[in-house]
Amino acid sequence: MIHRLAPTADLVLENYGPGTMERLGCGYEQLSTLNPRLVYLALKGYLAGPYEHRPALDEVVQFQTGLAFMTGPPGQPLRAGASVIDIMGAMFGVIAAQAALHERDTTGKGQRVSSALFENAAFLMSTHMAGMTATGLEARPMPARRGAWAIYEVFKTAGDGQLFIGVTSDQQWTRFVEEFGLQELAADPRLATNVTRLAERSWLIPALQKVLAALPQEEVAARCERCNVSWALVGQPGDLFADPHLLATGGLVDVFISRFGEEGGKVAGLPTLPIEFGTDRRRPGLTRQPPRIGEHNVEVLREAGLSTTEIAALAESGVIAARGATA
Repeated sequence: MIHRLAPTADLVLENYGPGTMERLGCGYEQLSTLNPRLVYLALKGYLAGPYEHRPALDEVVQFQTGLAFMTGPPGQPLRAGASVIDIMGAMFGVIAAQAALHERDTTGKGQRVSSALFENAAFLMSTHMAGMTATGLEARPMPARRGAWAIYEVFKTAGDGQLFIGVTSDQQWTRFVEEFGLQELAADPRLATNVTRLAERSWLIPALQKVLAALPQEEVAARCERCNVSWALVGQPGDLFADPHLLATGGLVDVFISRFGEEGGKVAGLPTLPIEFGTDRRRPGLTRQPPRIGEHNVEVLREAGLSTTEIAALAESGVIAARGATA
């Protein structure tokens, strides 16, 4: 069936284990003979090399590359709180496929492109590796980092509130201490620049914490907003459903959510792509809902020239999933 679809396809995307597609007769070399213009995107655990035979997961490569080491406190490596490498691997795969499709406009030929979890996780480590090279110092986990900014912390407020505050320039420091009435700190020569403030963090951060802990969270947030420093409430994923910025800008789109393709389900407002277009700054909407298993079998296969009888036979033999089937 794939051999009947390939001649008219622009793109094939596969995420099988190493060698699986080739063993099934559906690797790039086999399909490109049917369609030299085909762009073939392979999403893998590893790119070519000694590791390419290994299975991989988002969490596996986070530990392998040092991302988990950098995320957790010393001695307690911790995966990131979202599947960042799965998402990033798909993004670079799409970028590679788009580049291949654009090149095809010039050459008339498709090609195989690939993105992999390990290499994407390693790419994220480039800033830490560059820092090690520049400073001669070993990278330390983020909770114990040698920060670039003196004020770059989560602070507690009255009533068990929490805010992250980042003061990332000397101008911001001047506005920050003025807004919070910290004249004594403003006049302290040890705190004149970010470089000197870094050396005083051992007492400066507790001193600021004492001031902020006496103020309600809403007041601290309002003051940070007025003095234009970086700040954020310590949020949770569920807060985004009602986030005023996302709601005001079309940042949430109604997406049908089902469990493994089952019938029924719910509609939820989920974040759209983090991009905007044009001078009117349009956010991309939703063209169609995510397909349920087997939903478009008939349309796709008829377009490829298969008859109703052939499609029914494929479904009967289990080659294609029936609409509404569960995974």
